[in-house]
Parts: sequence; C-alpha cells; structure tokens
Amino acid sequence: MSAVRLLAIGWVLHFKMLSRSSFNSVLGVVYPLFFATVAFFLFREGSPHALLYASLGASVMGIWSATSTAAGGALQRERWHGTLELLVAAPAHFSLVMLPVTLAMSTIGIYSMAATLLWGRLVFGISLHIAHPLLFCLAVPVTIVSIGMCGFLLAVSFVRYRTAWALGNLLEYPVWLICGFLVPLSLFPGWVRPISWLLAPTWGMRAIREAAIGGSALPDIGMCAGLGAAYTLIGVLVVGRLLHSARARATLSLT
Repeated sequence: MSAVRLLAIGWVLHFKMLSRSSFNSVLGVVYPLFFATVAFFLFREGSPHALLYASLGASVMGIWSATSTAAGGALQRERWHGTLELLVAAPAHFSLVMLPVTLAMSTIGIYSMAATLLWGRLVFGISLHIAHPLLFCLAVPVTIVSIGMCGFLLAVSFVRYRTAWALGNLLEYPVWLICGFLVPLSLFPGWVRPISWLLAPTWGMRAIREAAIGGSALPDIGMCAGLGAAYTLIGVLVVGRLLHSARARATLSLT
C-alpha cells in the first residue's frame, strides 16, 4: 500500500507541475493540431471511415509525442537540477520515483487527444461515433498507461547518456509510423510488422479503433496491457543494473 500511495501522490504532483508548465501546455495542445490538420487534408477525399481513422490516429500521436522526448530527458532534467543523486538515495526504490513521472507525461497527452478530436469535429466536421463506448473508455487509459510504461523504460535506459532527450526525440517519428497511427502497416515492408508487434502503442491504437468502429477490442487491449507490464518489469531490472554500475564507477552525475 505504501508503494501504491507513493505512485499516486507522485503522479498527482507531477501531473500538476506539467499542467502548469506553459511550454508543455502549448506543446501538448498546439503541436498535435499541426499533425492532425495535415492528416485530415490527406484523408479528406476518402470515406468518413478514413477520416475517423485519421482523427483517432492523430489523437494518439499526441499522447506519444508528449511522452517520448520528455521521458527520454526525464533523468537528464533531474541531473541538471541537482536532484538526481537525492532521488537515487531516497528510501523508496528508484523505479517507484520515476514511474509517476512518465505516467504523468503520458496522461498530459489527454489534452492532445481531446484537442485533436475537437479540432476535427469543429473544423473538418468529423463525427466521432463510438460503437462500443465502454471498450473505448477502457482502451484509452490502457493505452495511456502502456505508453507511460514505455516512457519509463526509455527514461531509465538513457540515464548514462548526456543527450538523452535527443534519443527520445529520435524515436518519436519512427514509432508513430510503424505503430500505424496514420499509415497502415500493410504499406510497410514485411520485416517492419514484427517490430510493431513489440510496441504497446500499436495494440493500443488498434484497440481504440476497433472500439470506435465496432470490432473486437479486448484482445488488443490485453496485448497492450501485457506489453506495458513487460516494459515495467524490464525497466525495474534495468534500473537496478544501471544504478549499480553508476555507483561502482561514480558516473551518476556524468561529471
């Protein structure tokens, strides 16, 4: 229960801080609108189903964009602020300290999702008809949490790099391409698909679309949740290994 309480309080505090950041607020709402506008113009000659496909894909793009770069540089910012050593030395396991940070980052993506769907409705007249509202309401938070877990894995994996934010930024576009946010996976070479199957956003995106158009979303939701749990487990193992190495070599601060 103490771990759950730590995660909950950490998530609330970091979500408040990110919500009050003018940079994150503008970036989280305005930035996805550019992608959404381009997507709507590309799909506007298609069927209403194609417009809904683009609208949902652009909205999930906002969640991933809010997480990838920010999560990659999460530990770097703590290092700049001089608090990384204090967090590592805290009684709580370091993974319990970092998980709320990346979860808050992905939750901020709700702003992006809402802004994108509203933009499509008001400007392009896209009607968001959800065939299975309950499954849709389940698929969205599962996708957000799994993306947050992916961000956690990125954050702890990049702790030894001085330009960790650049590595996170580097992954933004390839991931939303091979996860099928806007471009169908059938258009990519065959070797891309196995890579996409290992990424939770792929299954989260499929679950959201299936719930919206009336398909079977539960298997995709299960795969998304399972991959999110796997990211968490791998991230916890990576944390232990990297912190042990950093302590042994005195390289945590990279000075």
